[in-house]
Amino acid sequence: MRVSALRKTLKAGSLVFGGSAIFLLAAPAVFLDLMALDSSDQMQWSMRMIAITVFALAGNMWNNSGQSSVDRVVNVARVMFISALTLGILTLMVPVELTWFTYIYAAIGFGFAISYLMNLTRK
Repeated sequence: MRVSALRKTLKAGSLVFGGSAIFLLAAPAVFLDLMALDSSDQMQWSMRMIAITVFALAGNMWNNSGQSSVDRVVNVARVMFISALTLGILTLMVPVELTWFTYIYAAIGFGFAISYLMNLTRK
């Protein structure tokens, strides 16, 4: 297992999630439009609520990347592998016509999932 690489992936994911959270909080209508989703006031409010949760997750990823316990880092990486993979899958299942942004957003999730998986399984 490549713990150093897992730590770096967690930190990179934290930065991406943190950026996404700020984007969702500041411009939820833009995000919704890019995903070809309804940008009603209710949806924008929901995106802002999600942004706060994603921001908290980003902070936890960053903090957990620095854990002295290898087991804890590995456990967090396992959870994030499942989360990143599921994010990619659910993004492609969005119930609207897929846009270029949707594909990029899904690819980012799959990219992180691949990184976690490779570093969890390599010696």
